[in-house]
Amino acid sequence: MRRLLTCLAVLWAAATTAYAALLLAPGDTVDNLVGDGVATPEVRAAVAAEWGLDRPPLVQYLAYLWRLLHGDLGRSYQLQRGVGEILLGQLGPTAELTLAAAATGVVLALALALLTAGRSRWPRRLASAGELLAVSVPPFVIGTLLLALFSFTLGWFPVSGADGAPALVLPALALGLPIAGVLGQVLREGLERALEQPFALTARSRGLSERAVVARHALRHALVPAVTLTGWFTGALLGGAVIVETLFGRPGLGQVAVEAVTGGDLPVVMAVVVVSAAVYVVISTLLDLLYRVIDPRLRGA
Repeated sequence: MRRLLTCLAVLWAAATTAYAALLLAPGDTVDNLVGDGVATPEVRAAVAAEWGLDRPPLVQYLAYLWRLLHGDLGRSYQLQRGVGEILLGQLGPTAELTLAAAATGVVLALALALLTAGRSRWPRRLASAGELLAVSVPPFVIGTLLLALFSFTLGWFPVSGADGAPALVLPALALGLPIAGVLGQVLREGLERALEQPFALTARSRGLSERAVVARHALRHALVPAVTLTGWFTGALLGGAVIVETLFGRPGLGQVAVEAVTGGDLPVVMAVVVVSAAVYVVISTLLDLLYRVIDPRLRGA
């Protein structure tokens, strides 16, 4: 019940923040709706009445929350279509990109951690330097460098679009490398701490090889702090997708959000915020359950 109330509070805060952005945004919403048409007082009054903008802000806010409770994300100012329909049509490419980027980051982090944990100083230093570089460089810079090398120079991957797996490789790397940098550091430190624990010594005394000790015992303990970061990199992936989709000319929620911001289509912007918060809440809840699978000691907590 406490977790459910927390989730509802996060969603309410996201929805309220999005609505406050609508009220505080520069310009007049009615002017955006009228566009280049004749903005006579009669026309403005009719447009305001059609969209419910003639009501007090508090009434509009309560009506907005009521629509959200019923799954209604509103109607786009620009496209004159339901926002839910617009987002649903672009959800697939964004989910494809974020899942590919998450898988890329996790695989690279695991590989680096397993290859360097407990090793000599130089491999660990080289891995740490690479991880620090990946974390420090923004995804759009990584994406630009990848495009310059692998698309414009070598011609191995397409420059833009979302046609097939080759078009997904560079965007997934641009988003996944910073994730791999952070997770790699956390996993390596967790593995090294776990390998020094008494249970690792006991496992070795029973004749298990070092690889078996890592795979069967140490890795599970190292995964707990790494899983904690999953909530963080979910937000990083959703935020980075806006830039990466624009850079690589991919369809998705990022492109929709950019076009909505530049065009003043605030219902779409608000819906993207609420949907992103809902995704974060769902993943955080799943992580709470995953903790108990990884570490049985938490099941009775």
